[in-house]
Amino acid sequence: MTVPQGNKQTNTDVVLIGAGVMSATLGALLRRLQPDWSIEILERLNGPSQESSDAWNNAGTGHSALCELNYTPKTADGGVDITKAVGVNEKFQVSRQFWSFGVENNLLGDPSEWINPVAHMSFVRGEEGQKYLRKRFEMLSKHPLFETLEHTEDIDEVSKLVPLVGKDRNPDEKVALSHIKGGTDVNFGALTRQLLGYLARTGTDVRYQAEVKNLERSTDGSWKVRYINRALDEEHTINAKFVFVGAGGGALHLLQKSGIPEIRGIGGFPVGGQWLRCTNEELIEQHNAKVYGQAAVGAPPMSVPHLDTRVIDGKRALLFGPFAGWTPKFLKRGRFTDLPLSVRPNNFLSMAGVGVTELGLVKYLVTELAKTHEKRVETLREFMPSAEAGDWEKVIAGQRVQVIKPNKKTGGTLEFGTAVVNSSDGSIAGLLGASPGASTAVDAMLDVLNRCFPDRMATWDSAIKEMVPSYGRSLSEDVTLYNEQFERSQKALKLES
Repeated sequence: MTVPQGNKQTNTDVVLIGAGVMSATLGALLRRLQPDWSIEILERLNGPSQESSDAWNNAGTGHSALCELNYTPKTADGGVDITKAVGVNEKFQVSRQFWSFGVENNLLGDPSEWINPVAHMSFVRGEEGQKYLRKRFEMLSKHPLFETLEHTEDIDEVSKLVPLVGKDRNPDEKVALSHIKGGTDVNFGALTRQLLGYLARTGTDVRYQAEVKNLERSTDGSWKVRYINRALDEEHTINAKFVFVGAGGGALHLLQKSGIPEIRGIGGFPVGGQWLRCTNEELIEQHNAKVYGQAAVGAPPMSVPHLDTRVIDGKRALLFGPFAGWTPKFLKRGRFTDLPLSVRPNNFLSMAGVGVTELGLVKYLVTELAKTHEKRVETLREFMPSAEAGDWEKVIAGQRVQVIKPNKKTGGTLEFGTAVVNSSDGSIAGLLGASPGASTAVDAMLDVLNRCFPDRMATWDSAIKEMVPSYGRSLSEDVTLYNEQFERSQKALKLES
């Protein structure tokens, strides 16, 4: 691309890079907290939420740890650690509170366009699986956030609750199923579009086909954000007091360009995904649940298999997977040079260390890439014994970049989850990582506000608590508040049965 010599410059208070759920959430929070601030959103594609926030690019589970077994690992003494499950659930309740406020105050429109009730279930096979799931049930059901969890090891009961899982299954097979009401399916793409609509209505400038090329700190501590208008082939610079990089897999490169010391040593490892999507409408109608199993040995947490009901644009769909894929791209619509260009002298040891310590993951990815359609359907039959290859097609899911952090012993450690990186002066921040990601966007963006605007938090406190009543309090320790807010969100989000 040939860029014209002229550079158009403007000034703003806030620049949000990426038009996904993270930027949209942070923008909505700031608009309520500081309505006099000017906000601009830059998105390199020609529309919103086309990468990780897109409905077909993520599981849409509304990660609340109700069914995801990777949030309740086994302990060395044979028990189950529920700490992460409780933490993830509390963060999802924060999202529900903010979304409820959004619906009640016309920030958001019809919630049925992006959130719908779908039962969450955990399914295991074999005697060891039964022992683990039984122990998990015993631990979680004692906790106030999970007290409605139920459990069965009766194959007939399993068949009644999830017919596709029970049909044609050996009646002598040992199985177990934990299930809970209150689960949801979330179309984060539709949610993002509604949030961006609110921002546009209230004066936010959302610019598409605006690809950020560089971030440079000015002498006064603000940032020069240089981007290319891809439609007009023009170069622009925005001078911003605060920058948030919510560009999914593209965030690492941009934070590296900023030169902040906090990004030194951090790398990224891309992991793609593929789904089997059901094409048989009769089967789709027979299943209405998200049924999660256990990840294969060496598999990343984002590859936990699930037979998954989705509600996208008002229509039910049925997916199974994800199956891991691999490409050096950091975004689904990224470039093959993304991974090699992310390697810097300051993160080389981190990334090389992970290459040595994560050989199991590498082996897993190679095995996944070699799978044929029939092999994928064989995996599906562990959940759905009657599955026929002709009823399923392959679709490509979104791209995720797992965070690699420096480690003195190994060089680097591959971490799963999300991580906020911000400069010491709070003038720039970004979000790296993947699941639970979008489901905990509100909590993550409140974390960004705490890190970057500590001097304003006391002033903003009452407004934040209006949007998120549990802010600063533990729902686990205040069961009355949890019940009040859960019932409120059930009503506001039209989730009542």
